[in-house]
Amino acid sequence: MQVKNNIITLSFGCRLNTLESEKIKNMLAAHGICGVVANTCSVTGEAERQCGQAIRKIARENPGVPIFVTGCGATRNPELFEKIPNTTVIHNRDKMNLDAYIAKIAQNDNGNSCALNVDNTDNESKLSKQFIQIQNGCNHQCTYCITRLLRGPAVSFKYEDILSDARDAVANGFGEIVLTGVDAASYIGQHDGKNMLISDLCCQLLKDVPGIKRLRLSSVDPAVPAIRDIIEMMKNEPRFMPHLHLSMQSGADKILHTMLRRHSADTVRQLVAAGNGKITFSWDIICGFPGETEELFNETLALVRELKPIRIHAFPYSPRPGTVAATMPNQVNRHTSKERVKIITDAANKNMHEFMQTQVGKTVNVLIESDNIGRTPDDIPVKIIGAPIPERTICNVKITGINGDTLVANN
Repeated sequence: MQVKNNIITLSFGCRLNTLESEKIKNMLAAHGICGVVANTCSVTGEAERQCGQAIRKIARENPGVPIFVTGCGATRNPELFEKIPNTTVIHNRDKMNLDAYIAKIAQNDNGNSCALNVDNTDNESKLSKQFIQIQNGCNHQCTYCITRLLRGPAVSFKYEDILSDARDAVANGFGEIVLTGVDAASYIGQHDGKNMLISDLCCQLLKDVPGIKRLRLSSVDPAVPAIRDIIEMMKNEPRFMPHLHLSMQSGADKILHTMLRRHSADTVRQLVAAGNGKITFSWDIICGFPGETEELFNETLALVRELKPIRIHAFPYSPRPGTVAATMPNQVNRHTSKERVKIITDAANKNMHEFMQTQVGKTVNVLIESDNIGRTPDDIPVKIIGAPIPERTICNVKITGINGDTLVANN
């Protein structure tokens, strides 16, 4: 089918990829360039494989249509994608550079018009919340991470640009904003001649943009001292949603040390204690990291049961070529890693349901997404029974029950 602006985007992996894809689409559309933009992921070998599979399918269904493949997967393994007909690989460093696309078009002589036979799943325009990128890259040396090698060193965006994006979001009807980046917690900018940390950035945005009704952070590094200030703000500023997603990775100090993470289990204990029951947490956990014995895995499991994060994104360790961890001894077999993912996920689900029980009978503030499904400040879905409520509406509802993984409320 013919897609608006003759551009379709495919985004894999992190939310940051989706946000960047939208920027690339707008950049190309403004200059009359058509085609498919595929923003790939390389966080695991499986993610990379799925990118290749999806792009090959798009190429088969759209013969002759230019496909621009960028992102971490294309940067790490360009040969995988260059074999696909009509594809052009754009390195991560050039993904926001219009001249790179124009040069590739001239080189390949792919033309300047095309009809796309792809379902238009332009979800960005349908989102209930607006994601705003505040930085890119990472300066840390985590032994498992391929992303830092592919995205380069940390670069914090100018406050004026972030402020402009926030004001545009509010003007376009978004009441909730989510700040995101590769290492968002390590943001360091400048404002009025002073250094601006992530906590300062959040405080200043809420001050300068009164139309922000709900502010969130994406995944953050628990080792960053400013996270303590963030927690204090969440406890005292109703517009700052009281939920933090921590890039925890393990609950065993020995594994965290091997990963070259900069926090410990006690660091996270202290953050949870600082929240004083007013903040909920979710975690990332890597299961089956090299050297993770049953005893060390059980340390992580015990911490999950002790600190009760309400959601965990657990995934099996995947060796990435070029990383230190890929060559470490005592690699854990895939079957064991997957078993541990299930155990951790089950424990987190138990925490979630225990927390959901505490919400029954309460009146909570929700952001309506679609089909009368809202999101609480703790990022839990709520099915609202009653008359339809427009998307992006922010309102109060009374929680009356639980249905599976969803709270239920009456309108």
